[in-house]
This record gives sequence, structure tokens and C-alpha cells, in this order.
Amino acid sequence: MNETADIENGVARDMTNDAPELRNVLRALPRERLDRMNAAADEILECYRVLKKGGANIVGEILKGQGTFYEWDHYPEGDVYDDETHAQYYYHAHREGEHGHFHTFLRKKGMREDMSPVPYDGPEVWPAEEDEIICHLIAISMDSAGFPISLFTTNRWVTGENWYDKADVIDMLDSFIIDHSTPSWPANRWLTAMLQLFRPQIELLIIQRDEKIAKWREKKPDVDVFEDRDLEITSSLDIRVEDQIRAIKEVIQGRPN
Repeated sequence: MNETADIENGVARDMTNDAPELRNVLRALPRERLDRMNAAADEILECYRVLKKGGANIVGEILKGQGTFYEWDHYPEGDVYDDETHAQYYYHAHREGEHGHFHTFLRKKGMREDMSPVPYDGPEVWPAEEDEIICHLIAISMDSAGFPISLFTTNRWVTGENWYDKADVIDMLDSFIIDHSTPSWPANRWLTAMLQLFRPQIELLIIQRDEKIAKWREKKPDVDVFEDRDLEITSSLDIRVEDQIRAIKEVIQGRPN
């Protein structure tokens, strides 16, 4: 049984960042996956180290030179896109309780060829051209000090994405890599590593996203669930990077060689 199946079967239904449930999930992961999470932890700590030396933080790197910070506008202007991996992200703000949040995506050219959006016969026009088709992966909420405080998923209308099944979205996570220095090398490395560091939680949130959509559709069968403005956030989880890293390091130290 793979780690996705473990999560879906309920191992991590109430998982938090500093709880026995998280350590149980980590111990059940394949060694390769846990090693990748550990490498991501080291990468994030290195990004924090170099940013701290310069008196900077992740959000500040994204907003640097962008002028006045306006709600809803994308930062940096034009988004960040890697034309080799076809990963994309932007930062913006419009919610209470946070400074802003990152939205992360993968475009069609970065997906496996056999992946397709779920069937849709509603009135809304979804992106159809190859260079327009895009899937939202996860959003990361940030505080005013530039540190992450939660992960969340969104309904289709929020980002105008193409909707993919949970299994496909989970499969896409490893393809999110921003491998260039614009607008900030440490910020790009940090964001790439975040999707690895919190991989079990992100998988769980994507699974819960699809469950929320299914339940909403049952409750409101005459409404296009993907366009229902009453449903914006489909799953969410508070996070603490330091707790996640501590749990990973403890599990690795306690495993047999």
C-alpha cells in the first residue's frame, strides 16, 4: 500500500504537525519519500538562514520592487513560471487572518500525457488550449512576518483552473519545481521545498477537497458545484514548519539503518 492509500484510509484524518498521528504517518512512509521530506527540511532551513542574514523574508522577496501592495493583484506581476517544469505560482491577499497567500499550479505541459480534467457539462468555459490548461495544487497562507501558517485548497472558480481528480493532482506534486532565480532564488527554492516538506498533509487536503466537492454536490444537486460562490475553501490545515521538521528528524533518527 502506498502513502496516498495510507492517508486516504484514515491514518492521518486528524493529523496535526506536532502529534502522534503525524509521526505514525511519517513512520509508514517509504524511506525514499521520508528522505525527500528531510532534504526539503534542510533546504527550507538554508533558505531561512540566508534570508535572515540579509534581514529579509520570503514574502518580502516576492514583493521587492513591486510598488504598493494591493489586494487581489498578483505578485510578482505576471506570476512566476518555469518554462522547463511548467510550474507556476503567484502571491496575493484578500483574506482576513493572514498577510497573503501563495497559489501554486502546474500547467498542462508539465503533466503526464494521460492526464485529463474531470468531465464537465456546465455552462462555464474552462481553459481549453494547451498553454492555458492549468491545475491548482495547494495554497500556502503567510503571516505578516513572512512565515507560513496554513495550507488550503480551493474550489475551481477561485483560480479559474481546470479541475483534475485527486489522484492526478497528488501525482503532480513532485513536478512543482521552480528552478530559476526570478524574482528570488531563496523564495523559489523555499516554495518548491514546501510542497515536499508537507507532502502527507497536502495529499490529505487534496483528498478532503474532493470529498467536500462530492458532499456539496449531494447537498445542492441543482447548482454547478465548481462555480458556487458559497464554496470557496474546500479544505485547510494550520501548520508550523518547525514542528514538521522536528517530527521528520525524530522519525529518521529513530528508524533502523
